[in-house]
Amino acid sequence: MLALREHFRCIAIDLPGNGYSAAADYPYSLAFFADCIYDFIREKQLQEVYLVGHSMGGQIAMILALKYPEAIKGLILCAPAGFEQFNDWEKNLYRSTMYFVDMVSNEENSLRKAVQNSFYLLPDNVQPFIQQLIGNMHTQDKKRYRRMTEACISGMLDEPVYERLPEIKHPTLIIFGEKDTMIPNRFIHPVTTRQLAEAAAKRFPDAQLDMIAFCGHFVQWEKAAVVNDLIRHFVQYH
Repeated sequence: MLALREHFRCIAIDLPGNGYSAAADYPYSLAFFADCIYDFIREKQLQEVYLVGHSMGGQIAMILALKYPEAIKGLILCAPAGFEQFNDWEKNLYRSTMYFVDMVSNEENSLRKAVQNSFYLLPDNVQPFIQQLIGNMHTQDKKRYRRMTEACISGMLDEPVYERLPEIKHPTLIIFGEKDTMIPNRFIHPVTTRQLAEAAAKRFPDAQLDMIAFCGHFVQWEKAAVVNDLIRHFVQYH
């Protein structure tokens, strides 16, 4: 973000119950998060907004674009959730797998593994980031944290956007790492990230897809310079 701030006004948002934002008994649905971002845009009277979303944030960004198309000018989706489709059997399998992981591992270990598995080559500075996430997690009520996590997973499964992608008219930049091990879930969908991304990108009326070699799920961290250049050129062009 520091590099992009030389060219644009950049605002990073902690979603409710995440990061340093307040925790409460929110619904934690993706539509709820989209509504919160929309309210933020209106409250700050932001104009010419290019909404950037990573992973679950990408699916939230697409939901906002569908609900409030007038609020933004463009979309930037970094390894977004929402391109992968799940039938009812696959949803149950996904939830069962997550439940099994919770049974054999605590929240701290699950969080640590999830972050580490999101990289193709683990950066040197990732451990302090993990410790910060764990510290934030421990400040929350354990039951509320688990409910939030489960609700977010359910949101990605139960609030699909794939069939509605042709309705998103905004210029859209899609960025994926070729070595993404998180999307798709290859245990359920044995296809490559490129195959999934290309199929979804074709459904947008105006989308640009960039695949980054030797890069995992955290594209904006692992290949920051490449991603920053893609975003800068995309926004300046439009």
